[in-house]
Amino acid sequence: MSAPDYWMTEDDVWATVAAARTTFVELVGGLGPADWERPSLCAGWRVHDVAAHLTLAPTSSRAALARGLARALLRGRTSFDGMMDLLTREAGTRPREEILDALRAAVGSRRLAPGTTPHVALVDALVHTQDVAVALGIEVPAPPVAAREAAERVWAVSFPFHARRRLAGFRLVAADVPWQRGEGQQVTASMTALLLLLTGRPAALAHLDGDGARRLARSFGSHDREELP
Repeated sequence: MSAPDYWMTEDDVWATVAAARTTFVELVGGLGPADWERPSLCAGWRVHDVAAHLTLAPTSSRAALARGLARALLRGRTSFDGMMDLLTREAGTRPREEILDALRAAVGSRRLAPGTTPHVALVDALVHTQDVAVALGIEVPAPPVAAREAAERVWAVSFPFHARRRLAGFRLVAADVPWQRGEGQQVTASMTALLLLLTGRPAALAHLDGDGARRLARSFGSHDREELP
């Protein structure tokens, strides 16, 4: 498999992560307590939980996060999703204002979870912003160039979304920046919608066009639930 076709330098990626985190803080900081209790696109997670999730890697040392993952493993959460779900729900017990303070402190952080890269942080920030915004009916489109960089990571690396396997037989074409991947029936959408599609969010299906859009909607199926990571 060839290396991802990235366009940004590492410093560019981190600057884009900081901008995406700032957008998320502005989004959730403007919501009332009732909206924090509403469901997000992530199955089983409230807006409150998504916000807590985005504080984990940037505000924790690698050792602390590794201990948390090991603790989740010992408690029987053997899958990646299960371990991350446990850590996120625990973090989600913190008060709203405490989480907001942590999110603000995390904007410029370059801390990473064990085994991850700056591109993973970018995927997290962009996709989870959509998990909240789309669920609440608020339009906060991702910058197309940033979304393309994140999409390239998701496409190139199978874990945890398995995008190339799930979307085999379709050619994905971005409508707002130069980017296409895959072979088969064409599916066209904004880079934001394609990023949601690649990460398994069914909400993306309403924003697809092209010969393959209807077939993809049928094939997406119940197994393609909203992803946790």
